[in-house]
Amino acid sequence: MQTNLQLTPARRKATHMKIRQPVSSIIFYSVGYVVLTFFSLACLLPFLFIISGSFTLEDAIIKYGFSLVPREFSLRAYQYIFASNEQVVSAYSVTIGITVCGTVLALLVMSMAAYVLYRKDFQYRNIFAFLIYFTTLFSGGLIPWYIMIVNVLGWKDTYFALVIPSLCSAWNLFLLRNFMRSIPDSLVESALIDGASDLRIYAQIILPLATPGLATIGLFVALGYWNDWFNANLFLTNRDMFPLQYFLYKLLANAQFLRTPTGAIVAAYLDAPPMESLKMAMACVATGPIIFLYPFVQRFFVKGLILGAIKG
Repeated sequence: MQTNLQLTPARRKATHMKIRQPVSSIIFYSVGYVVLTFFSLACLLPFLFIISGSFTLEDAIIKYGFSLVPREFSLRAYQYIFASNEQVVSAYSVTIGITVCGTVLALLVMSMAAYVLYRKDFQYRNIFAFLIYFTTLFSGGLIPWYIMIVNVLGWKDTYFALVIPSLCSAWNLFLLRNFMRSIPDSLVESALIDGASDLRIYAQIILPLATPGLATIGLFVALGYWNDWFNANLFLTNRDMFPLQYFLYKLLANAQFLRTPTGAIVAAYLDAPPMESLKMAMACVATGPIIFLYPFVQRFFVKGLILGAIKG
């Protein structure tokens, strides 16, 4: 067996590199984990302040400011929000229904459109791609859009006005199409040779392979539907149809009105809501449920976003 002295200089250098490599890897990963830990804590701290502020007495926030631990514990903000349990439950139900239905339909529509634009044998794909891209640069404006939704389509006080306009986003569509370009063309060509139809190729080949891209786009779309309040502000007047975000928006507007000189007359007969802690509590109520969606798509998120962004 050769000793270290009998090895050639090149082999001795390679041997020393193999010995040093685990140490450098340990140092690299240790530093990386420490940096990521501090970065994660930095991202988590604002949300911890929000949670703490939502359980803090209003006077304590005004006097001491926000802190990680409530100085004076209070549930007044949540009591004000959940004063009408039926409306809160109804708002949650509406938002969940719109988010689920809208996300599923949006993924179906955008994946089919992305598949068509992905196919190189589609003669007019560049023309359609340009028309879709053109909508990101110019739009008709708010007034024509409102007239079309209300007068032409007749979607006033209907959930169609909350779901249909957001079904397709040009940015998400191109991101999904670019992700599909990572799928080898030979798979589609082989399926065509075997006699598979376009619908079968789309359903049994493209969709399973595009799962990371669909999960990424699905997260973007779900967040958009969950946080949407503007469409409800434009097209809904029935309180029973209000989604969660718009319900909280109206609740905050009413609380702010009670702080005005005019509202002070009404507030004299009512218990004025705590404004600062109310804002924090609303943030918790609005963002809490959607946070639980992220762990289910987190493993697909980075892969889908990177591949969708770099594929030409």
